[in-house]
Amino acid sequence: MTIDVIVVGGGPAGLMTAALLDAAGVRVEVYERNAEPDRESRATTVHPRTLEVLTMLELNGRRLSDILVAQGNRVPHAHFAMLPERLDYRGLDTPFPFVLMIPQWRTEQVLAEYLRARAIPVHRGAEVTEVAQSADGVRVRVGGTEHTAHYLVGADGAHSLVRTASGIEFVGTAPTMVGFVADVRLTEPVAAARYFWRDTAGHAAVVPLSDGIFRVFGIEATDAGLSAERARERQAEPFTLAELRAALIRICGSDFGLDSAQWQSRSSNSSRHAARYREGRILLVGDAAHVHLPAGGQGLNVGLQDATNLAWKLAAEIHGWAPDRLRTGDSGYDGERRPIAERLLANTLAQDALMHTFTPAGAALRDMVNGFIARRGEVAAELAAWLSGLGVGYPRPDGAHPLVGTKAPDTALAEGTLLRALRPDRFLLLDFTGELTGLGSARVAVVTARRPAGWDAVCAALIRPDGHVAHAAETADGLAAEIAAWTEPDSRLAPVA
Repeated sequence: MTIDVIVVGGGPAGLMTAALLDAAGVRVEVYERNAEPDRESRATTVHPRTLEVLTMLELNGRRLSDILVAQGNRVPHAHFAMLPERLDYRGLDTPFPFVLMIPQWRTEQVLAEYLRARAIPVHRGAEVTEVAQSADGVRVRVGGTEHTAHYLVGADGAHSLVRTASGIEFVGTAPTMVGFVADVRLTEPVAAARYFWRDTAGHAAVVPLSDGIFRVFGIEATDAGLSAERARERQAEPFTLAELRAALIRICGSDFGLDSAQWQSRSSNSSRHAARYREGRILLVGDAAHVHLPAGGQGLNVGLQDATNLAWKLAAEIHGWAPDRLRTGDSGYDGERRPIAERLLANTLAQDALMHTFTPAGAALRDMVNGFIARRGEVAAELAAWLSGLGVGYPRPDGAHPLVGTKAPDTALAEGTLLRALRPDRFLLLDFTGELTGLGSARVAVVTARRPAGWDAVCAALIRPDGHVAHAAETADGLAAEIAAWTEPDSRLAPVA
């Protein structure tokens, strides 16, 4: 067995998982059923935290985040439930205080180019039809050939074969509405994003992308409040350009000179997540682990952040140094990312209620929440922190420093900044005293750092490979033991052969 990990699915989450595993020294291959890469826009929203984690990867001397930013459009705000008041990203503590609008195929293309440069096999036209595991490894069948590895990551979408074959339940709620989404060319284009509400007709948005393409999405009021059976029937119906044109005229009063569509689809509010993210040697990421209403452009971002959380922990397990807390404990992949999916579904269902309640009560609720956002206070800050991904943190053990579990800011180091020093195969020990060099090792790089605002009493902080704080110390006492608790196995584990 020469492969450590097989990734099933060559979309953004699968490619990101493979890239980070490779960067951590893991032997990985990807199997994707489609023979050619998609050229559809699909997910077009990349939030700040996703750009931060993409900064870990470098292609031809450029960070992947920088490559994508150069190809996309920066928007300084995000919407919550299409409310008129926007969430302002300009004051966020990040090198990327904006939403990046970029077609999904470009994001996939950059990740694929990275894997190609690293000689990581991405097998296209290779549909996995069987999955099995044993105590020693996993096995997949592609055509008439079996392939084996030590672990398997399912990144094969909402209808995941990997999830089904693993016996992992997909729990949640059935659809009750069906919306529309399309990427189109217009002869009467808008100069900036426009949003339209008509309580008796529905809502719609027209958003410029790039290369003369516009994203239109929304819902007709008659397609809300459906039974699950009717929602599924409606979603299966062909979606024509004529139907889109008629919907835009009813909701917006214009079709904006709708000329042609590059891609069009229906969406729903079906909200489900995997009951567990790991079953033995099989793990799930992205849409294989969670599906939801596409509100706020969160799906692709949460999937790439799943991959970022998973890769370094699985690499540590493969290399034989993962403590139990990273494999099966509260700090393990399932322990940290499944609660994020639960919050994601709650978040999008809340937006569902705001966006798709076409009654006077719904209008009153929208006005109230819109007013909260307009005050630019705690509500707006909380929503911006969640959507941007910058406020997502992980559980803090009882008695731990308040910084533990939070995302570390991109503080200045003696050379460069924290984000550009992160690697999926090591921790960073931020030394604010200049006296801790003796605590470095193959798995911990000690770096002299500028103390971030609000960290006045902290003398050192151990930063995980994904950029979250593992430990923060106000004295050096016990620091070596805390580092060992994160970087040494509880019992002797042999590295995967």
